[in-house]
Amino acid sequence: MILQEILYKVAIRSVHGRLDVDVKDLQLDSRKVTKGSAFIAVKGTHTDGHQFIESVTAAFPAAIICEQMPAILKDNISYIQVENSAVASGLLAHNFFGQPSEKLKLVGVTGTNGKTTIATLLYKLFTSLGYTSGMLSTVENRIGNKTLPATHTTPDPISLNQLLHEMLAADCTHVFMETSSHAIHQHRIEGLYYTGGIFSNITHDHLDYHKTFDEYIRVKKLFFDGLSSAAFALTNADDKRGEVMVQNTMAAKYTYGLKTATDFKGKILENNLTGLVMLVNDQEVHFRLIGEFNAYNLLAVFGAAVCLGEEKSEILRNLSVLSGAEGRFDYIISPKEKIVAIVDYAHTPDALENVLSTIRKLRRNEERIITVVGCGGDRDKTKRPIMGEVACKLSDKVVFTSDNPRSEDAGTILKDMEAGLNTAARRKFISIIDRREAIKTAVSLSKPADIVLVAGKGHEKYQEIKGVKKPFDDKAVLREVIEMMDK
Repeated sequence: MILQEILYKVAIRSVHGRLDVDVKDLQLDSRKVTKGSAFIAVKGTHTDGHQFIESVTAAFPAAIICEQMPAILKDNISYIQVENSAVASGLLAHNFFGQPSEKLKLVGVTGTNGKTTIATLLYKLFTSLGYTSGMLSTVENRIGNKTLPATHTTPDPISLNQLLHEMLAADCTHVFMETSSHAIHQHRIEGLYYTGGIFSNITHDHLDYHKTFDEYIRVKKLFFDGLSSAAFALTNADDKRGEVMVQNTMAAKYTYGLKTATDFKGKILENNLTGLVMLVNDQEVHFRLIGEFNAYNLLAVFGAAVCLGEEKSEILRNLSVLSGAEGRFDYIISPKEKIVAIVDYAHTPDALENVLSTIRKLRRNEERIITVVGCGGDRDKTKRPIMGEVACKLSDKVVFTSDNPRSEDAGTILKDMEAGLNTAARRKFISIIDRREAIKTAVSLSKPADIVLVAGKGHEKYQEIKGVKKPFDDKAVLREVIEMMDK
């Protein structure tokens, strides 16, 4: 495309060189720049793209987009000084790929917990309603029936717009996308046109990045502030920050909930291992998903589908047969002793409390709950003692273990978790750093019909230790251990 065309809506401070040059591709990574590329120098969390401007010129890019002009300007390269490179990268990518989000129905899902399940259920629902749909999630990206691995909750703006462009080329009409607070703050969704936005809930998470809870809320709210008057904003009325999220949006506001009068109202009639029986806007429906948190997820999906113009009875009929996302309250029942082994991505105190509270409600008699849990390294340390406290309060036995320690020492993380325990809680737990051994111990402690929860990693197929991602799959390890112990 011509440089001038892809600069549409970008706040430009100065230009050195021609604007009528051809741009072959956009690059944020200086190592990928070739002749005819436009290199966007962005100040990231770890590196500043401006440091690589000089080295990039050797590859003869068509243009360099930056916040500070370099001291030496080379001939035959167009330099565009912009107010904010991160904002510009979103707009440039949107323009370069032909503004794909304006030709699709793009729905963003934000919140601490439930994003993946809501996005996955919407994708599955609209596929079952006969549409070709796309999905961008933590677990995987989908273009119609094609699955692509996901690396971030929300990709960088170039990859994101390229994916949306590919979805459009594959005749996708709807795209459902998890929208993380990091992506909002780093302007990765800049320039995108959303048909709607959904808020699930907000709790203690990512304070390693946002520093304060108020800042985390402010960033999430920015997403709704940016929606157009033609869009819809669907919020959880039972979350105490649900109203705040949409108070300044121009979009049409809708609410869902279990406890208050809302546009999309639910009531749980039954909640057990076979699923949920609910009243949804006074219509009784049986769902395959389990737990109160999934009742909220189902209401969000129902509400969004109605906002997208679908017929209520058709939505509920199709939604009733769908399963959730991989690694989200994903369970197996052992063949002999009927032990219920659950894998869940719960990695925040609130998510862990939700899952354990759900399990406690599902218990028929005096089955014990044995929980295996850890905390990620190089992430919010303040939640570690709370995670330990929640696990011990709501379980009969707890095994603390490594999650993804990353660059930190796994033993130190476990000590941080132990710091939140009172005397009664200290009698319930043991610490085993090796995750496989921890799962093995939990299963060996179980008696017939007990419930074993392995929390924190869900769908992940690796463990990240000292910069190395080693293969590890909680569900596969559980199956293996159950078989080995003949449970």
